[in-house]
Amino acid sequence: MKKKFWIFLILSSILAVGFASYRVYHVIAIWRYQGPAIQFVVKPGEGFSKINGRLARQGLIQSSKIFYRYCKSKSYMTKFKAGKYQIESGTSMLDIIDLLIKGHSITASVTIPEGKNLYEIAKILEAKKIIKSRIDFINLAKNPEFTASLKIPAKRIEGYLYPDTYRFTPNSNPKQIIKLMVRNFFLKITKVDISATSLDLHSVVTLASVVEKETGAKFERPIISGVFHNRLKKRMRLQSDPTTIYGIWETYNGNLRKRHLQEKTPYNTYRINGLPRGPIANPGLQSLEAVIFPQKHQFLYFVSQNDGTHKFSKTYKEHLEAVTKWQKNRANRKGKSWRNLKQ
Repeated sequence: MKKKFWIFLILSSILAVGFASYRVYHVIAIWRYQGPAIQFVVKPGEGFSKINGRLARQGLIQSSKIFYRYCKSKSYMTKFKAGKYQIESGTSMLDIIDLLIKGHSITASVTIPEGKNLYEIAKILEAKKIIKSRIDFINLAKNPEFTASLKIPAKRIEGYLYPDTYRFTPNSNPKQIIKLMVRNFFLKITKVDISATSLDLHSVVTLASVVEKETGAKFERPIISGVFHNRLKKRMRLQSDPTTIYGIWETYNGNLRKRHLQEKTPYNTYRINGLPRGPIANPGLQSLEAVIFPQKHQFLYFVSQNDGTHKFSKTYKEHLEAVTKWQKNRANRKGKSWRNLKQ
C-alpha cells in the first residue's frame, strides 16, 4: 500500500512539474504584447531582476514570475545584452528573450568625415546621442595609458580614429567606440605600402593629417604632400595654418590672426621645425597614400584660390605675386567658396 502511495506521489509530482513547465512555456510563447511600439533600454551592468521588473511594469511581459522561471530554467538570466531595443506590438515574451540575448538593439548610423579632429568627432557623437559626454570622450582619447593599450605609437589617439560610416547604439561606451575606430584604422592602413617611405607610421599619419586639412580637393593631395616633403628636405618650416589652429583649438573662435602665428605650441609649424608633435586631425586613406607617394615637383609654396583649390609656386617671389592676386584682390575672392568645389 505504501509502495503504491509513493508511486502515485512521484507520478503526481512529475505530472505537476510537467504541467507547470508546459504552462510556463505556453505563456512565454503564446502571450503577446498588444501595445504600441516602444523602446526598451537595457543599461550596461543591469541585473536580471531590474530588467524583469521594468519589463513587467511597462506591460511588455504578462508575468515577471513566469518570465523569471523560464529564464532561470534555460540559464538565460545573465545573457541579456545592454542596448536600446524596439519592442513591436505582437511581440511574444519568447521573442523579447531572443531579442535581448542576441543583442539586436537599435543602432544609429553616424558618418565621421575625413579631416575631423577628436574634438569635432566628440561633438558629432554627442549630437547624435551616441555618447553622453564629449568631455569624457576627449579625455579618454588623450589618456596615454589607454592609447598605449591600443598599440598606437603616440600618447594620444588623434589621427587614428579612422573617418568612416559607423553604426552605434545610443549611449555607447566611449572606450568601445574608440577601439572600433582605431581597429578600423589599422585595417585600412594595410591597404597602403608604408615601406615605400622612409617616414615611420606616426610621421605618416601626422603629415597626412596636415595634408587633409590643407585641401578638400582630392587631386591636390599628392601635390601638397610634395610641397611639404620639399620643405622638409630643405629644412624649411611647414608654415601650415591648420597646425596653428589645432594648437589653440580649445580657445580658437574661428578667426586666425597674425598673433596666433606667433604663439609657440607643439603644433604651430610657423614656430617649430619639422612636423607638429602629432596628428592634427584624422586623415582618410587618400591623404595617407599622398604622403607615402608625394608628387615629384619643385613647388615650395601654395595659396588658396578661394574655390577649394590652390596656386602653387616654386619661389617666394612667385608666391607673393599669387598672394596679391588671389588673396589681396577682392575681385578674385568675391562669390567664391571652397564649398562649391566639384571633385
